Amino acid sequence: NAAYAAGYGLTADEVIGIDLSRVLSPEVLPEVLPRVAKALNGESLSHEAERPDADGTPRYHEVHYLPDSHDGEVHGFFIELIDITERRRTEDFVFNANLDLEERVAQRSAELYASEQRFRLMSHAIRDHAIFFLDPDGGVADWTDSAQRLHGFERGQILGRSLDALFEPQDKELAGLDVQVMLDVCLEEGHAEHEGWSQRQDGTRFWSHATLTALRDPQGRLQGLSVITHDLSESKRLADVMARLNEELQHRVTERTQQLDAANRDLDAFSYTVAHDLRAPLRHIGQYVALTQEGLDPAQHHELLQFQTAIGTAAKRMGQMIDGLLEYARLGRLSIAPSPVSLTPLILGIVGRLRAENAPREIDWVVDPQLPVVGGDAILLAEVFGQLLDNAAKFTRRVAQARVEVGQLPPVGGLHTLFVRDNGVGFDLAKAKSLFVMFQRQHHSMDYEGIGMGLALAQRIVLRHEGRLWCDTAPGQGCTFFVELRAPSTDLELP
Repeated sequence: NAAYAAGYGLTADEVIGIDLSRVLSPEVLPEVLPRVAKALNGESLSHEAERPDADGTPRYHEVHYLPDSHDGEVHGFFIELIDITERRRTEDFVFNANLDLEERVAQRSAELYASEQRFRLMSHAIRDHAIFFLDPDGGVADWTDSAQRLHGFERGQILGRSLDALFEPQDKELAGLDVQVMLDVCLEEGHAEHEGWSQRQDGTRFWSHATLTALRDPQGRLQGLSVITHDLSESKRLADVMARLNEELQHRVTERTQQLDAANRDLDAFSYTVAHDLRAPLRHIGQYVALTQEGLDPAQHHELLQFQTAIGTAAKRMGQMIDGLLEYARLGRLSIAPSPVSLTPLILGIVGRLRAENAPREIDWVVDPQLPVVGGDAILLAEVFGQLLDNAAKFTRRVAQARVEVGQLPPVGGLHTLFVRDNGVGFDLAKAKSLFVMFQRQHHSMDYEGIGMGLALAQRIVLRHEGRLWCDTAPGQGCTFFVELRAPSTDLELP
């Protein structure tokens, strides 16, 4: 027919009468001739074949060879070609798609299997953790080897049971409430934690930390909950031991502190009593020395008067030392009510007094006008800076151009550090081990007056303010004292 002839680029009339070998290509002819022979022998054949169109485009056909038989004889045969190119392409597409899908399914199955194996190996290997799963209602749905090992329950003994079987309530009267609250929190927030005693199948218990996680699909539907339990029994035991030790240590520290406070109070009281009782004999010594001197002739008793003058000077010095001792003891008993203290006007007031006392000396006083506000007792802090500034004025006496500077360092963590710097004689700090000890001096009393109480008093006042006092100096290079004080608390207001 015309459709058959068109497939070879011919018309029906051109095909009629020509040999089959002229229609088929030489490559196809060897496949067709055996089928022709079978068809002429009366056998019907069917197959699919790929044949090119007249323009060379490959096409798929379903080919049928049908014998032309009548009266028991074969007179020829029919060739029927049905174009199945589109169907074949669709089948190939579906086939390839199925192959790709099967490959992806196989790959995903392998990944899931590997993941499952890793999970099982992990859950089997861990020793102090248990992993298991709950259904959406809170019953145990999957019980792993690690859970069985930690809790002791066989799979058949625990499946379907609630967490009440595993977690011991903190209050027996509220049994079940802790677990329900934990489940409610997990479902609402997606996560919940619980720490307390857990039970084993044999009746023993261990201290555990449990983490619950709600498992939801991409649409947000709850699929169940995972539970990871960590055995913290050893950590709990160590924590209890440490708590007992800390409690015992705190008790000992409190007891020892009370003993030290009592000893310090007794010492202060003793120092005050001794110093107070010594003042009267010293007054008598001074009075009798003065009376004796009045009755002696300077021309005849010159050497004796010198001795008596030395006695009077020593008595006066001892009186000053007793006064310092009384002041030191008083500071130990004094209670401090901290309030905000603005240091700039306080120090300017001290400088004004020292400028008048040291006239006509020319001292270059340099005071930072932005000194901080600190918390403390204004009178006691004035005593501290008065001692430091008085020392600075004293030990710059032999310097041609004396200079005393009061400044501050950058504050750190609520602490202010002030400094008092002079260009005086200085001293060897390596040898000044007793710098803040009572009655200890770094210079001879014949060179500079004093009894060695100023720095001891300043140190005690600073310590009572929970601060620090230290020094940086060298011979001939001046001296710098640093005072670290706390900033005032937020609930204190400037007067």
